[in-house]
Amino acid sequence: MSLVFGAITPHPPLLIPNVGRENLERVKNSESALKDLANDLYASKPDTVIIISPHAPISEDTFLINACEKFECNFEEFGDFETSFSFKPDLEFSADIKMRSQDEDIPLNLVCTSQLDHGIAVPLFYLMNNLKDVPVVPISFTFLDVKTHYEFGQLLQKEIMITNKRIAVIASGDLSHAITPEAPAGFNENGKEFDEMIVELLKKKDEGKILKLDPKFVEEAAECGYRSIVILLGILKGINYKPKVLAYEHPFGVGYLTCNFSLE
Repeated sequence: MSLVFGAITPHPPLLIPNVGRENLERVKNSESALKDLANDLYASKPDTVIIISPHAPISEDTFLINACEKFECNFEEFGDFETSFSFKPDLEFSADIKMRSQDEDIPLNLVCTSQLDHGIAVPLFYLMNNLKDVPVVPISFTFLDVKTHYEFGQLLQKEIMITNKRIAVIASGDLSHAITPEAPAGFNENGKEFDEMIVELLKKKDEGKILKLDPKFVEEAAECGYRSIVILLGILKGINYKPKVLAYEHPFGVGYLTCNFSLE
């Protein structure tokens, strides 16, 4: 098996100390969970890390892999002009995925954007602090249907399972942005229900129900991580794993889930 690690992470910029400052205390459960997750990732000794982000450049009908020569991460748009770091890509593995997508007729393009978005930068700040020489493969999802995202995850699994590299996968995404009246998307009664449902279904490994959630219900929850999760579930299909929710909180009306999928 070449898949050695799988996880769901939140990505609020407030988790970055120079951004969150006094608010960092309010996301301490997520901070602690990400530090624990970082230890697990380090122990898995990955050769390459795939990370799926909802804030990377998105095409309406095509999955995208960012394949630049070098990636830069910073948080200047959030007022932090000190924190920065960089990663290298895995261009060979990215090209292998592209070739398989052509064989299986799943739309995928390679693009180049050297600046990585906060959906990638926030998790990597915590998870790869001691793995900065490990290459990353940033992936964007699409606005295509859920079934296609799950199939794309299965495509990734096929390529992961034949490579001689040890592959880690991070599904970055926040849950509902509409849990309280102060939330970024305002309040929607489906927000809290969506989060509770996702957490419980993940614990039960009931991927069938996750894939069959009513699209209108998902839309009204104002989430940004659902498709990332679906792709990860496609990667995990048929693999024996144990889900462990390390943290869930919503101090600002946005659901932050950290979940480790221990591979058995």
